[in-house]
Amino acid sequence: MPPKRKTTPAINLIAGGTAGLCEAICCHPLDTIKVRMQLSTRKALPGVRKMGFFATGVNIARKESIFGLYKGLGAVITGIVPKMAIRFSSFEFFKSALADKTTNKTSSTGIFFAGLAAGTAEAILVVTPTDVIKIRLQAQHHSMADPLDVPKYRNAAHAAFTIVREEGISALYRGVILTSLRQATNQAVNFTAYTEIKAYLKSIQPQYQELPSYQHMIIGLISGALGPLSNAPIDTIKTRMQKEPAIEGESAFGRVSRISKHLMQREGFFAFYKGITPRVMRVAPGQAVTFAVYEQVSKSLEQVPLLNGHQSVLTAED
Repeated sequence: MPPKRKTTPAINLIAGGTAGLCEAICCHPLDTIKVRMQLSTRKALPGVRKMGFFATGVNIARKESIFGLYKGLGAVITGIVPKMAIRFSSFEFFKSALADKTTNKTSSTGIFFAGLAAGTAEAILVVTPTDVIKIRLQAQHHSMADPLDVPKYRNAAHAAFTIVREEGISALYRGVILTSLRQATNQAVNFTAYTEIKAYLKSIQPQYQELPSYQHMIIGLISGALGPLSNAPIDTIKTRMQKEPAIEGESAFGRVSRISKHLMQREGFFAFYKGITPRVMRVAPGQAVTFAVYEQVSKSLEQVPLLNGHQSVLTAED
């Protein structure tokens, strides 16, 4: 079997950006539904069931048009190329740094910590500010089909400008610690599960030099579902924090404590898991699309002489 080639930063940028763009377009409506469910503070009336993810989606489409499900997409697309480039490039860097110096192989523990570091890097550099902008846009209850219904934030660029003008540039980094925790745990679990499952499937299917795309999608679906299940409370608190302006004199820890206490006392323990269904339905297929597209595009780009390297960033260690 010929040695696999290493993806270069250029391949990470193009393949990762393409994968992220496909993932965002396919799955963004589910993220909007998740955000609305997390921001909902109303309790259902006696005998009336709370709206689930499907009913929430229908309600948004009916009142705000189908395009309401794509609120905040501009902010996501703006950050998707650098986010994916940082994710895959930093993961490869940390994976190599944690590899055994004699065998050049990285253990499962090393993969886990490389994922933690990659998730933290993307959260600080890209995800936090785009999340703040996206959530502000998604939280607006206005009809995109009515030109007279003018929202406070017209688009991603206007939202960024307005937030910085009214609240200062630090507002774009509100919730950065929680976002880092979410992204770090997501990518640690994601990359570890993906690598281990991929290695197992290759071991029982020696006829494949590279697994078929549908298997990459299945692995991505499984690994993508594990992260949200492990850190749902973090994501819910982060969403509430990023939606509201800062209270003067209140520390980040104070905001987390206040929001957590409010959720527990007024809405109950399960409020921390609001939006978990659409989040899993958003992240899991999103990771399925991301890994499948990334593997396919990077494989094609490896044939380009100016871009190729020596070994795939997602190649499982034997």
